[in-house]
Amino acid sequence: MLRQGLLGLSRSSQVRGVLEKAPVSRDVVRRFVAGETTEDAVRAAADLTDSGRLVTIDFLGEDTLDIAQAQTTRDAYLELLHALAEQELSTAGAVEVSVKLSAVGQALPGDGEKIALEHAREICQAARNAGTTVTLDMEDHTTTDSTLSVLRDLRQDFPWVGAVLQSYLRRTEGDCRDLATAGSRVRLCKGAYKEPESVAFQDGADVSASYVRCAKVLLEGQGYPMLASHDPQLIDIIGALAAKELRPADSYEFQMLYGIRPHEQQRIAAEGHQMRVYVPYGQEWYGYLMRRMAERPANTMFFLRALATKG
Repeated sequence: MLRQGLLGLSRSSQVRGVLEKAPVSRDVVRRFVAGETTEDAVRAAADLTDSGRLVTIDFLGEDTLDIAQAQTTRDAYLELLHALAEQELSTAGAVEVSVKLSAVGQALPGDGEKIALEHAREICQAARNAGTTVTLDMEDHTTTDSTLSVLRDLRQDFPWVGAVLQSYLRRTEGDCRDLATAGSRVRLCKGAYKEPESVAFQDGADVSASYVRCAKVLLEGQGYPMLASHDPQLIDIIGALAAKELRPADSYEFQMLYGIRPHEQQRIAAEGHQMRVYVPYGQEWYGYLMRRMAERPANTMFFLRALATKG
C-alpha cells in the first residue's frame, strides 16, 4: 500500500509544490541526485569512474508537453556529451547517457513520437562522436510499444542503442526473447510506475520471479544484458546464471542507482565485475525521488528521518 501511495504521489502537482519548496527536500535529494548542472553530472561521473565503476547519466524530466522544453532537454544531452568527451570520460562507453523519450517529445500531441525520434537521433549522433552509447529508458506501460518502435528505428543507424525492460510487466519475458540477440544491449529492472493489474504483477514476489525468468532469457541469449537490481538475492542469482552460461565478465554488467548501496557497488566492481551506476541530475527531481522511495522502504525512512531532524 505504501508503494502504491508513493507512486500515486509521484504525479501529484500539489505535493510536488510543497516538497520542492522545503529546504530539507533538497538536502535529502543530494543523496540520490548528482546535482542540477552539467558540471555536477560530470564531476559525479569522474568520481565514480575513478573508483572503477561505469556510469549512465539521466537528465531528469518526463511527460514534456512543450516543444521548447523537449528541445531544451535535447540540448542538455548534447552539452553533457560534449563535456564528457572533453574530460575523456566517455571513451569506450565508460560513461553513457540514458534518455526518457517522453522528455524529448514523445508525449507531444500529433507528431510526438516522430519528434522524440529526431531528438533521440541527434543525441545518438553526439554520443557516437563522443565514443559512447545511449540507452532509452522505459516509462509507464502506455509508452512501451512506442519506445520499442523508436528503438528499432534508431538501431538501423546506431545498433548499440540500449533498451530497458521492466520485469513487473507481464509482457516482458516475451520482449526479452525478442531482444536477446547479438549486439543488443538490454537493461532489465523491476519497474517503478503505478500500473494496473491487467498489465503488471502487483506482488513483489511475482515481480522478482519474473525478473529471474527474464534475466535467464537475457543471459542465455547473444546480447549484452545490463542487470539492474539492489536485491542481494537477485544479484547472487544473476551471478550464478552468468556462471552457468560461462559468461565472461565483460559480456554483461550489473547496474545500481546513484546513492543506493554504494559500498556494494564498489565490492562488485572490486571483484572484477562490470558495475554501472545510474546518475540522475537536473531540477526535475520530484517524480524520480518518489519512485525511489516507492521501490525501497529504507529510502522512505531516510527521507522521513531527515524531515524529522531538520523540520
